Formats: sequence, structure tokens, C-alpha cells
Amino acid sequence: MGEAIITRRGGSGEVIVEFDNFIPSDLSDEELIHSTPTALSVARSALAGASVGDYALFAGGADNSDDYGTVDAYNTSLTRSTPTALSVARRELAGASVGDYALFAGGYGSSPAFKDTVDAYDTSLTRSTPTALSVARHLLAGASIGDYALFAGGYGSSPAYKDTVDAYDTSLTRSTPTALSAARSALAGASIGDYALFAGGYGSSPAYKDTVDAYDTSLTRSTPTALSVARSALAGASVGDYALFAGGADNSDDYGTVDAYNTSLTRSTPTALSVARSALAGASVGDYALFAGGADGSDSRDTVDSYDTSLTRSTPTALSVGRCLLAGASVGNYALFAGGYDGSDSRDTVDAYDTSVPEATLYMPIGTKYKFGESEETATTNEITVPVPLTGYIKFKNGVISNG
Repeated sequence: MGEAIITRRGGSGEVIVEFDNFIPSDLSDEELIHSTPTALSVARSALAGASVGDYALFAGGADNSDDYGTVDAYNTSLTRSTPTALSVARRELAGASVGDYALFAGGYGSSPAFKDTVDAYDTSLTRSTPTALSVARHLLAGASIGDYALFAGGYGSSPAYKDTVDAYDTSLTRSTPTALSAARSALAGASIGDYALFAGGYGSSPAYKDTVDAYDTSLTRSTPTALSVARSALAGASVGDYALFAGGADNSDDYGTVDAYNTSLTRSTPTALSVARSALAGASVGDYALFAGGADGSDSRDTVDSYDTSLTRSTPTALSVGRCLLAGASVGNYALFAGGYDGSDSRDTVDAYDTSVPEATLYMPIGTKYKFGESEETATTNEITVPVPLTGYIKFKNGVISNG
């Protein structure tokens, strides 16, 4: 909260209120503020997101007819740049981060259809191409733990459903930990505490999976309690002491189910999503895990559900455009959701959710002197807006100061 200190100059009748990194009490909680940054340089769906340093990156994807290698990067001010493209254009790839790198692995594209390519971007957005995946595949999932970025599962050549896990360390050296307990594609990844988790997916009988595999910082695998509902095309995100897996579908139904795993891998089932849907995206920022977009049957959704560190659900401002097959990534105070498919076309839309409180409104008598910037100013109206947290001072002789 910081401090607000009131001092009075002897005999002058002037009161000085000094603020040091102060947040008014009714603004102390984070809020999710929605904005729409510059669009992607190319409209596309089935892309992947990952973060490194001061950037959130969105890579690959496709529109109705073409696969793309395009990479768009957003910095902490949401300014967009376009780093060197992927070495191979592809869709349905996965992203994960480790050390000074954001990695994009696997995917599907032109011959050969199944890709084993891995592209890595460092904190300067310089691209390198580490050792390829041990098995070419798409519809895989990424997650990070300790000194490793892991890529698990997927779909490729016979046998179609993959249990393969590839791990890349901070030097981009690849290893192959113990395989998943069940081969599957269209699964989701998320991390919590000392574990990277891979949940759900689609494979051989039974087709829809409730399986959860956990890898610790030594890449040792365990199998926590299964999901409460077997499903694929779900999304993962983390907040506080929880890794959450939300949404997904089986043959006949879209689900709003959310399963949460704590740092001991104990499962709980928070309030369901406000709208059941699959092919949604997850991202985290501040005290929130967000799940955005998706499809409910043939209908693309603009819904966003957020879960705080107590697993309480709220519904922030909706996406500017409803869409599925979008990607999420986080940078600075922002969770970003980019691209996707609206039911007829691929989109270049980017939606951002910001946890910072940008300003507060203070009410005071006209003529009051204050300084919250470079120089002292005089209030010409009864209200002023000031950046939060407040650092500066207000001088006045009489009247009332209040927070709007």
C-alpha cells in the first residue's frame, strides 16, 4: 500500500499530504483491464504462443489455404515487432520457454506433413534452430519446469498417437525423458511448483483421455489423479499454487469443466467455465489465470473466464472478436490472446488483459497545489487524475480530499 504522510506548516494553515508508492484502498485489488493492441502482421489460426525476456511471441499458424512461419513479438508496452520467421512454416505447433529462450516445436505443414523442427528465440529475438524433436508430430503440448522446456504427445506417422516427450535445457540440449503414460494428441500443458503437467488428449481406445502426467525438475514422471472428465482440445494455465486445465470436448459434448492441481498434485474442481467450450487458450497474469475464446459446437466464443489465487471465477470483458484455435502468452503486466478462427476466417486480432491500475481520480478544492509528475501544478477543476501508485504531494489550506 505504501504510505500517505500528513504534515502541517506552523502558522501557515497549510497542510501537506505526501504520498510514497501509495494505492488508495478501493484500488488495492488488481483489475483486469481489456485493450486491443496492434493486430498480428498476418491473420492466422492454430498458432502458438511463448514468452522470453520482455516479449510475448506468437508463431506459425495457418489461414484457409496457407501455412505461415510468421512470428509477431509484443513487448511490455505492447509494441509489435516481427522477428525472423520460423525456419519452417507450420501450424498446430507448441510453444514453451526455458532460460533465455522461447521455443516453438513440431507442427503440420507441406511435405513432409509432420514436422520435427524446433525454433528458438532469445531475449534479443534472434532465432536459432536446436536439435529437432526425436519424433515429428503436431497437436503436441508444451510446458516448462526448472531448467527444461518439455514437449509432449502429439500426432504423426504410424503409430499415429505419440507418447514421446522431448526436453530442452537452458543450453538447448535435447533429452528424452520417460514417455507419457498414455499416447495422445490435443492435450494441454501447465506448470506448478516443481512439476510440469500434461493433461487430457485424444488417442486410441478409449479415445478421450483423462490421463495426467507430471514431470518434476529431474524429469522424473509421476501420474497424479486423473481429470474429472476425459476430454481433448482443453487449455492449461497457472495461478498462485495451482495449475488449471479448462474446457475441452469429447465426441458429443463441449465441457466447461475446470480441474486444478496444487503444488502437491492434489486435484480439486473449481467452478466451471461460464460457457462450455473447446479449442480455447490459456494465459496467466498477476493473480489470474485466464481462459479465452473457444468453440461451443459450431459457434465461436468471445468469453473470457478468470480464476484468482483462491480459484474464484470471474468473467472479465469479452474478447473483441469471438474465435477458437487462438494462442495465449504473457508479458509484463499483460496476458495476450492472438489470432484464431471465427467460424469463417482466420483473424489477426490481439486482445490484452492488464492487471495494473493505471490511474486514480482525486477530488479537491480548486486552487489546490499538487505534484505527481515533473513539476508542481494547480488544480483548475475539482478533480485530477494521477498515476497509481501515488508518489508525490498535495498542498491545501482547507476543504476535503477524496478518492473518486
